[in-house]
Amino acid sequence: MSEVNSEAIAQKIVDRLNQILVNIPPQVKLVAVSKYTTTEAIRAAYDAGVRDFAESRVQDGKIKQTELADLTDITWHMIGSLQSNKAKQAISQFNWIHSIDRLSLAEQCDRLISELGKSPKLLLQVKLAEDPNKSGWTESELLADLPKLAKLQNLNIVGLMTILPLGLNESQAYAVFSRATELAAKMRSLGWTNIQELSMGMSADYAIAIKAGATIIRIGSQIFAL
Repeated sequence: MSEVNSEAIAQKIVDRLNQILVNIPPQVKLVAVSKYTTTEAIRAAYDAGVRDFAESRVQDGKIKQTELADLTDITWHMIGSLQSNKAKQAISQFNWIHSIDRLSLAEQCDRLISELGKSPKLLLQVKLAEDPNKSGWTESELLADLPKLAKLQNLNIVGLMTILPLGLNESQAYAVFSRATELAAKMRSLGWTNIQELSMGMSADYAIAIKAGATIIRIGSQIFAL
């Protein structure tokens, strides 16, 4: 890639970020989803002020983290489905894991965190609308598992994450996001006062998610698509 093209791409990323950031309340964290982009593009977003980046695959994240090791204040988020055989690597590599989607994975992470001495911030992935392509607890499943989760003393659970099914209109999307907000409030009323973060909303629907109470939005294509 020529230097001129690199500069043009970097400027496009900066311009897009400026357009997004002006519409985000200060209490909402922007996580730039870098899974499909290059380290050069990540550096451009970093230079524009972004410090939170997300990957969906442990091995891809490792490559980028190595290449960007000089940027020591990046916070790395794991947002993809986490296989059991990748859990140890994910705990070692990432500051946040958004995709704790089942009790058995939570139990495994509890053991691994104790072994590794690392404690990333964890979000419980919930599925609040029917979607065969998404994993996560339903509301009733999560509430039923709370006593078992409460026994896992090594987990730093700080909130919930949800992803919308495809094809919802704006009012339907708002309704699902609002269910996540209500579920978090219900958990706090049950003594889970650490449930403060709501990771929800992506490039196409983050504005709706913010209205419904998101504290973290995950934006990829709206920043990095060429």
